[in-house]
Amino acid sequence: MRIVCLVENTSRKGCLTEHGLSLYLETGEHKILFDTGQSGIFLRNAQKLSVDLSAVDLAVISHGHYDHGGGLEVFLSVNEHAPVYMNEYALERHCAGPDRDIGLDPGLARHPRIRFSNDEASLGEDLMLFTGNSNPRPFPANSDGFTVIRDGEVFRDDFLHEQYLLIREGDRTFLISGCSHKGIQNVMHWMRHCPPDVVVGGFHLSNIPMDREGRQRLDEVADTLLEYPSVYYTCHCTGIPQYQYLKTRMRGQLEYLSAGDEWYETIKQEEIHERKLFPKL
Repeated sequence: MRIVCLVENTSRKGCLTEHGLSLYLETGEHKILFDTGQSGIFLRNAQKLSVDLSAVDLAVISHGHYDHGGGLEVFLSVNEHAPVYMNEYALERHCAGPDRDIGLDPGLARHPRIRFSNDEASLGEDLMLFTGNSNPRPFPANSDGFTVIRDGEVFRDDFLHEQYLLIREGDRTFLISGCSHKGIQNVMHWMRHCPPDVVVGGFHLSNIPMDREGRQRLDEVADTLLEYPSVYYTCHCTGIPQYQYLKTRMRGQLEYLSAGDEWYETIKQEEIHERKLFPKL
């Protein structure tokens, strides 16, 4: 398994940066682009990091916000074959506040390589998309003023459009999330019977103030995540002060990914045992 951070709010190795997220994921079977950031910066960074996006065989857009799918047309122009999976609600009109549009171009619906997924979609025996939309959300998740416009009416965004990618490589499971708007605690709760070995993505905690009440809220997040043996690599909307505070609580279980960072793990054939099925979510 190889994970390269192409775009993030911070950078290393001289990479360009923007508010957004794009990850390149490579398994023994697949080359995956997960999100595209808000512009074409992910492509320029990929070239710098020797990642060939024309060889990607599938792409995933985690949710319908411009900072995760704004570069999609750039990807479609440099890659001529990969299908792009987004949730069926991803092209609704999504806003910050009542009317500031932060969504994706609805015209993308006409592109022949767009594939719309619903609550759960198998992309093969080792890849699965899921939303958790039908599952309870026992932990708080602040909508942060995000809204969705349906039939001309403004509603608080319920993030039906957000999906998560599960990857199985050998006996290891990787959970990839864009922003975890539904709450990273809730996402992990849904997977409590079969927690992932590695979790990668934003936790959407940057709105939490670093006062006494905010630190108490972060303590609750840390306590929940520490219930699982997972290792977490976070970024983007988690927030740097919030990450630094969580790091003091979670120590070796939490690290930060910046643009230019690369993580990889080699799974030897003799270490691969009987393939586990994905959990019922």
